[in-house]
Amino acid sequence: MVLVLSRGGYCPKDRRQAEGFVELHRELEVAYCRLVTITTDNIIETNENRSGVGAHWTFLSDAGRVVQKDLDIAEYTDPVHNPMIPHVFVLEPGLVVYKIYNGYWFLGRPTLEELRQDLRAVTKKCRTDWDITTPELKAAWQQGRKELFYPYGKTYVQTLGEEA
Repeated sequence: MVLVLSRGGYCPKDRRQAEGFVELHRELEVAYCRLVTITTDNIIETNENRSGVGAHWTFLSDAGRVVQKDLDIAEYTDPVHNPMIPHVFVLEPGLVVYKIYNGYWFLGRPTLEELRQDLRAVTKKCRTDWDITTPELKAAWQQGRKELFYPYGKTYVQTLGEEA
């Protein structure tokens, strides 16, 4: 999962970042990865921002600044908007932190290619069938050991049920 902590729709840097994520999100969907943005905007501003950039992933409103306070990431240089310092987290399964990017300055934020590389490393680490060309996996398939291959012993219906 890629978790984005955003200043809000008023910030041109955050809007530009979200515009870049529109294309990445299409890739994440077919890669079984999630993208989530949390913003300090209220729910109306959050939805307007999401619609305005053409985003189709989950946006959450944290107008109460719970995340900002819990992580102690108040952007104290902007007392007018009281946003959180923008961050991007790359998370492994189980919400384990793989990498954190600090986006106070726009160029501190990850490029789309950096996120692709991070997600490649995470996926390679957690998918036992990453390289199905190995003799071990070929033999396991021939032996009917399908639990080593996606969807790892579940039916596709069960997998879809977990998505809800």
